[in-house]
Amino acid sequence: MKRIFTNGGLIIIMAALLFICTSPLAAEDKAADNMQLLIAKVKADKKLIVAENLQLTEKEGKAFWPVYERYQNELFLLRSRSFNMIKNYADNYETMTNAMAKKFLDEFMTIETLRIKLAGTYLPQFRKVLSEKKVARYYQIENKINAALYYELAAQIPYVKTGNP
Repeated sequence: MKRIFTNGGLIIIMAALLFICTSPLAAEDKAADNMQLLIAKVKADKKLIVAENLQLTEKEGKAFWPVYERYQNELFLLRSRSFNMIKNYADNYETMTNAMAKKFLDEFMTIETLRIKLAGTYLPQFRKVLSEKKVARYYQIENKINAALYYELAAQIPYVKTGNP
């Protein structure tokens, strides 16, 4: 079975995204500059993974990449919302109340619902520019990246403490 992510690209993306989620925001200006560079690197690495694994023709590429960029920009907004939720969780982990836990869970469910809706919204657009097999492969790549991201994040995020009412 051929491995879908080559050249350690997934590891680079996951490490960068994990850094984004867990880095302290002490030096705001420098952190913002570093964050922009890191985000650009992650986007470039992800695009390389997609390009290597889709093996688009020139014609397919001209039609696919603009749709991909629009989708990634919207997906990035959802991921930013997720990262903000995770940062907020980390800031409140020690003093978590039932009301806060409810708010976090509701936000998580909203984000997940929006992510699935976004993927569904873009599906017809991808189908217009690629064959069904290539669209399926692209969604597999996105799902694998998302699963790896969740796995890495889950390893870093502690369970909610339930000892307090």
